[in-house]
Amino acid sequence: MDIAFFTDRRNDLGESPVWDARRGWLWWVDIRLNRVMAADALGVVQREWTYSQPVGSIGLAMGGKVLVAAFADHFALIADDGHAQPIAAPDIGEGAIRFNDGKADRQGRFLSGTMQHGGQAEALAGVWRLERGGTATRLETGMKLANSICFSPCGRWLYLSDTLEGVIRRYPYDPETGALGPREAFFDCSMIGAAPDGATVDSEGRLWVALVTTQQIGCISPEGDLLRTIDLPVPYPACPAFGGADLATLYVTTIADSGHKLKSDHPDAGRMLAITGLGARGITEAIYHT
Repeated sequence: MDIAFFTDRRNDLGESPVWDARRGWLWWVDIRLNRVMAADALGVVQREWTYSQPVGSIGLAMGGKVLVAAFADHFALIADDGHAQPIAAPDIGEGAIRFNDGKADRQGRFLSGTMQHGGQAEALAGVWRLERGGTATRLETGMKLANSICFSPCGRWLYLSDTLEGVIRRYPYDPETGALGPREAFFDCSMIGAAPDGATVDSEGRLWVALVTTQQIGCISPEGDLLRTIDLPVPYPACPAFGGADLATLYVTTIADSGHKLKSDHPDAGRMLAITGLGARGITEAIYHT
């Protein structure tokens, strides 16, 4: 196994890496700086766009657009020149709440969870799905910080966590209707003293999750058993994604300053990592269909 830095960029709040096999680029966001960026396989930055509000997560899009994005309070489609066209603005709730982690399902819809700031006792956040027609549907409620959104390779299981709760959940997911089945506790990260952030799956159905508070990546079997943890050279890993020509590189965004509790003075905090030699391959990213 080898862990190297990818690009020379130091993000404040790096999140939502997405490998674009059409171009051989990795896209990601810096939520705190309102930026969407892309770099080629050598780490050379190819796109950098700054917006008027945070971008919580992105996915690939088609139909003449490059990306689908969950901005702070709405979904939008982003063109190759960076222009963002809003398409849905659901009522995500009162107070300081914004969209956060997100991922496309295997049928071309895009899911994103919301989060709340501050010390509200009531759980006000949840998960929304942007349908292919551009409408938004609420899927889950009663959360504080939705994260770890990803799907099993077959698309019939949705993984999801509330970072502040510490438990990665699993839901049956109907590929045709998108209906959720009963919630299950899949893996309790608090049992290893960790908190889950972003996650992805590999071609064998293993879940790879950023353990943001313990400076690790965890690998969990489809049955919910912890297979391994990987110690990282920088603090606060935020989200992993497989990419590269053979989908065998695990890219990991990290956090230098979340604007809240997570802040590091490590000289490489916020830089992205590229991990090879894991003996795992990802699967091609799903694309949002307009």
